[in-house]
Amino acid sequence: MLGAFAAIPAILLFALYGWADRRIEKNEPAPPPPSTVVAPPAFADPLSTSMMSMRRVPAVLSRQLNVADFERELTPFLGALNDRSCAAVSVDGILIGAKNPDMAVIPASNEKLVVAAVALDVIGSDAVLTTSAVSAALPVDGVIDGDLTLVGGGDPLLSSDWYPTSNLERYAVLSPTSFDTLADQVRNAGVTSITGNIVGDGSRYDDEFFAPGWGDGVAGLDAGPYDALMANDSRVLGEPQRANNPNIGAAREFIRLLNERGITVGGSAVGGTAPIEGIVIAAIDSASVSDVVGEMLANSDNNTAELLMKEIGLVGEGIGSREAGARVMTAKLLEWGIDTTSVVLSDGSGLSLDNRITCSALLSVMQRFTPDSAFGSGLPIAGQTGTLAGIFTDHPLDGRLTGKTGTLNNPPFNADPPAVKALSGYVTVDGGTAIEYVLVLNGPTISDQSEYRPVWYALADVLNAYPAGATPAELGPR
Repeated sequence: MLGAFAAIPAILLFALYGWADRRIEKNEPAPPPPSTVVAPPAFADPLSTSMMSMRRVPAVLSRQLNVADFERELTPFLGALNDRSCAAVSVDGILIGAKNPDMAVIPASNEKLVVAAVALDVIGSDAVLTTSAVSAALPVDGVIDGDLTLVGGGDPLLSSDWYPTSNLERYAVLSPTSFDTLADQVRNAGVTSITGNIVGDGSRYDDEFFAPGWGDGVAGLDAGPYDALMANDSRVLGEPQRANNPNIGAAREFIRLLNERGITVGGSAVGGTAPIEGIVIAAIDSASVSDVVGEMLANSDNNTAELLMKEIGLVGEGIGSREAGARVMTAKLLEWGIDTTSVVLSDGSGLSLDNRITCSALLSVMQRFTPDSAFGSGLPIAGQTGTLAGIFTDHPLDGRLTGKTGTLNNPPFNADPPAVKALSGYVTVDGGTAIEYVLVLNGPTISDQSEYRPVWYALADVLNAYPAGATPAELGPR
């Protein structure tokens, strides 16, 4: 086939010659004599490398030259891991080495990697989550005669302006949706008084405020209560504890915001649903789902993960529940060609002790994305951001390694289930290559810093050893 294509220019030239020859035979004027003007020399190609040179594919060449050395560096590290843990490492999707890649392990917050990947695909990276204020009728002379209902759209980052810097959470909210702005919109709509209640409507999702399978002391502390309407992670300014019902808590907080703006509310905060064919008085969109996913990954935000899982279920099956989300996520993994035989997706946050996944499955998810994708760019950066801000600060991979952390402490230490410490992400190499790595440690006391930190740093040393020879940048065109 290639030979046939190569002959086409010759055939065209021959046909052109014949056509020109026949034109001359018809006594037409002969062509002018050739010009004596000497053409200037062609501009030199700024890249002198031949088009057929391997330098035109520097990442491939670098990998071929360095992969054997990398495998030799990786082998002793993998061999030192305990038999309850797994790990897998690849370069540009090419597997370099693995330990127990198909063994089911408890992933802890590495579960969020699956949530992130599926959310970007199913919900869409550009989608937004909308919270609205709805009434049965338009205000008359500034008065809403009846209730004003807050309709939750599944936005986990809905925040009053005081909350992101309140230090009530370990990590400040990223990309918050301003609850204050929604209150401003109600005021700007001319509302001065509401005779009825402020109703919190979280009916977009089911009313499961906590996922099953969580260990003791997790519910209400590390995550939940959550619903499709949730403000400030279920906190109300001036109240010492999270609201038992996130919908009513958001309604109480909104009454406070309305009162600050001179809007009186005759009733109280209650739960319920919006009126059929209600009128939208105000509405506010979240940041894009890609930003919501980035917040979840950077901060390991448990509430965000649980709400995204329910939104996945709603978009994929029309059911806003954890179970529906799990079904859609599992189906998506299968669609991507990932073996789910040993995969159990019990929740979105990874707090459940019932979750199971394999390092092979996690690595396949990682390989679908690049470090600069919406997925990869949301991961914490070693020594700089999120859950890795204080880790690897004294290592050459500071600023180059990105990774999703995961931790579960499961006392008593001498009984199952084991504790978990996980780290999965990317290491970028100058010139475009990326290392994808997954490490999920399970063990009785593995979450103790004195036990997992040496393993993490040993992994970082191995990852930093690639490439031992020429980098893609050094092998690129010249």
